[in-house]
Amino acid sequence: MATVVIGIAGYAITWLVPRVVGVGEYTTFALFWSFVFLVVAGLSGVQQEITRATRPAGAPRVDRAAHAGRFALIAAGLVGVVVIASAFLWAESLFPGLGWAMVPPLAVASASYTLVAVLSGTLYGVAAWTAVAWCIALDGTIRLVLIAVTLLFTHDPVMLAWAISLPFLITFVVIWLSIRRSLVGRTHLDVTYRDLTWNSARTIVASISMGALVSGFPLLLGLTSPNAPEVELGVLILLSTLVRAPLIVVGMALQSFLVVLFKERSDRWRLLLAIETAVVVAGLVIAGLGWWLGPAVFEILFPGEPVPSGGLIAVLALSSALVGALCVTAPAALALSMHGLYTGGWVVAALTTLLCLLAPLPLETRTIVALLVGPACGLAVHAVGLIHGARRGRSK
Repeated sequence: MATVVIGIAGYAITWLVPRVVGVGEYTTFALFWSFVFLVVAGLSGVQQEITRATRPAGAPRVDRAAHAGRFALIAAGLVGVVVIASAFLWAESLFPGLGWAMVPPLAVASASYTLVAVLSGTLYGVAAWTAVAWCIALDGTIRLVLIAVTLLFTHDPVMLAWAISLPFLITFVVIWLSIRRSLVGRTHLDVTYRDLTWNSARTIVASISMGALVSGFPLLLGLTSPNAPEVELGVLILLSTLVRAPLIVVGMALQSFLVVLFKERSDRWRLLLAIETAVVVAGLVIAGLGWWLGPAVFEILFPGEPVPSGGLIAVLALSSALVGALCVTAPAALALSMHGLYTGGWVVAALTTLLCLLAPLPLETRTIVALLVGPACGLAVHAVGLIHGARRGRSK
C-alpha cells in the first residue's frame, strides 16, 4: 500500500508541475528532481547494506561492531559537505541563472536522506513493516502537499527545490520520534565500521549506477543534450518519467524487501524466475496500452504540448521492464553477499547508457537506444553471475 501511495504521489507531481508551469519551464524542475533522486538512489545503497547487516539484539555480536546511529550522523555530515564542495562543478552549468541558489536544498536533501536510509534500513532489517510503510508513504505525501501549496503562490524554481528537499528531513524526524523507544537497544550491526564503510561504498557505487538508469536519467539526458530544444527535451523527460514509473518505482521501493526475501527463502531461484516473469508480462501489457492509448492520454493530460507517438511510448515501456528486471536480480545478488556482481551489473548498465547518450544520433533515437541497450547489458552481467553462483552452490 505504501508503494502505491508514493507511486500515486509521484505521478501527481509529474502531472501537476508541467501542467501549471508548462513543459519548457518544467525542464529545470525535472533536472533538480533528477539530481536529488540520483543522490537518493546512490544513498539507498547504504539502506540496503544496513538492511543486510542489522540483527536483533539477541543475535551473536562481532567485536568493535559499528553503531547505526553514529554512522548515520557522520555519513550525513560527509554527504552534505561533498554536495557543497562539488557545487562549483555543476551549479552554474546545470542551472543557468540560478546556480548556487540550488545548492542548499540539494545539500539538505542529501544529508537528510542519509538519515532516512540508515533508519529505514534498520527497520527493514528487523522486519518492522508498519514503520517502513509509514516512512515510504509519509515522504511521498508530504512532498506532494508541499509542491502543490508552493505552486499556489509561486513558480520560483528555488522554492520548488525546497519543496522537493524538505520532506526527507520531516519524514525522518516524524518516524524517529514515533519509533525511537521501541527501536533503541533492540538491534545491532554484524560488521565493524571499516567493513560497513567498505560494503556501503560498493553498494553506493552500484546504487548510483542504478539511479543513473532511473531517476538520474533526465539529468544525464540534459547534460548530454545542451543544445536540444527545451520543449523537445522537456517532453522526452516527462514521457520517460511517466511511462517508466509503474514498473521502476515499484522495483526501487522493494529493493530492501527483496534482499530480505531472497536471503530467507530456500527456493530463491524459483522465486527469482517467477518475479522476473511477472516483470516481463507487466512490461508487455504497459507497452501495449501505451501504443494504443498513450498519445490520446498524453494530449488530455497536457493540452497544447507536442504529442509523442504510440511507438515511442511502447519502447519506453519495454525499457522499463529491463530496468525492472535488474531491480530483481540486484537484490538477489546482494542477498547472497555477491557485492561485486551486484555492483558490476549496475555499473555496466550505467556506463553503457551514458555511452549511448553520447552517440552522434538524433535526440529521440539515442534516448531510445540508451534506454534499451544499457539495462540489457547490465541484466546480462547479473544473469551470468547468478547462474554461475547457482551452479557453484550446487556443486559444493
